[in-house]
Amino acid sequence: MAKLSFIPRDMEFYDLFEQETANLVVAGAKLVDLFDNYENVEAKAKELKDLEHRGDVITHQIIARVHRSFVTPIDSEDITLLAHSLDDVMDFIEAAGRTAWLYHIAQPTERARELARIVNRMARKLNEVMPQLRHRDKFKWILKECVEINTLENEADDVHHAALAELFEACTRDACEVIKWRELYQHLEDATDRGEDVANVLEGVVLKYG
Repeated sequence: MAKLSFIPRDMEFYDLFEQETANLVVAGAKLVDLFDNYENVEAKAKELKDLEHRGDVITHQIIARVHRSFVTPIDSEDITLLAHSLDDVMDFIEAAGRTAWLYHIAQPTERARELARIVNRMARKLNEVMPQLRHRDKFKWILKECVEINTLENEADDVHHAALAELFEACTRDACEVIKWRELYQHLEDATDRGEDVANVLEGVVLKYG
């Protein structure tokens, strides 16, 4: 006979994580649109800021629920780490848009577009994986998808390094422009780094409970 638990686990965490990754998908698509259709930059940066604020609200809901839940579906430490890692991805997406606007970037480079597309692909992959976290029979599949997320981060590293090499190739380039682009590239690459952090947390959860 299966053992019964008289203390219900708070499954709302899964819903909130799925809201978080769905928000990332919207932000990733808007980031690609910003760099592929470079117009109305201030308005598009504001849209990313609104999405970042929405992500903050969801993160705060997750953390508050951790503190008031007696029994969580996975360790509270893993929930907290997962929430903060997802929030970090959103923060860096928003920072990239804000930098493009505040620094008056004239036109995006092809490397920036490449990085934005990788960020978008990573956001979509996280959104595919997250709904399966509540299903233990999907844990092996999640591990495979986490490898794909790590591959995307490696791809972003390569593009980031190529972008920096091109940036410093012309020694006569204006120093201010170099600083602007280096920061923008870093925000985009950091978004993929934090996405890899999410994948690493997911791997840990799967290996712990699988």
